[in-house]
Amino acid sequence: MGLKLYTYWRSTTSYRVRIALNLKAVAYESHPVNLVKGEQRSAEFQAMNPGKGVPVLELADGTVLTQSLAILDYLDHAYPDPALLPGDPVERARVMASAHIIALDIHPVNNLRVVQHLDKMGHSKADSVDWMVHWMTEGLTAFQATLPKGAKFAFGDRPTLADICLVSQLYNGHRWGVDMAPFARLTEIEETCLALPAFAKARPEAQPDAE
Repeated sequence: MGLKLYTYWRSTTSYRVRIALNLKAVAYESHPVNLVKGEQRSAEFQAMNPGKGVPVLELADGTVLTQSLAILDYLDHAYPDPALLPGDPVERARVMASAHIIALDIHPVNNLRVVQHLDKMGHSKADSVDWMVHWMTEGLTAFQATLPKGAKFAFGDRPTLADICLVSQLYNGHRWGVDMAPFARLTEIEETCLALPAFAKARPEAQPDAE
């Protein structure tokens, strides 16, 4: 039995892990979990991940890993080529800092659970859109300011953790109508990344559970 990835097609955190698995040419079985229908709240799924979220990576021996950044760290150690982070400690920290702007600053306030809670609190769809666009714009502005000039990808001539986090977040940005005009550098990186099969195959619309 190989790796099993519990995923949802529109989940940006699942998107990150799909990209990494593809970049490292690691085969896996995709097991869709429909977040909109609440399948993540089933007793069976909660037994695997009490956090009730995707992605979840089940290893061949049955070990279960949760949280996208933890899974990406595991993959980078278990399958080190190609590396998602530079070897130089300073460059490594810079890439991680940029990736964390998306993974830790933007994403926690921009996901399905947040939108659903805003709805329960009586906020309108327009309020939710304004919320999502505001925090994505703030975060993407900060992310873009961290990037070196003249690089093919976010940091250099190959994709890193920063590119993985960026491309998955930009999917949400396009979906929610973020004005991309101020983010020409980011959309250039996105286009470069999506030209790679590893990124293209991981796109939400390419997933078996896409609707």
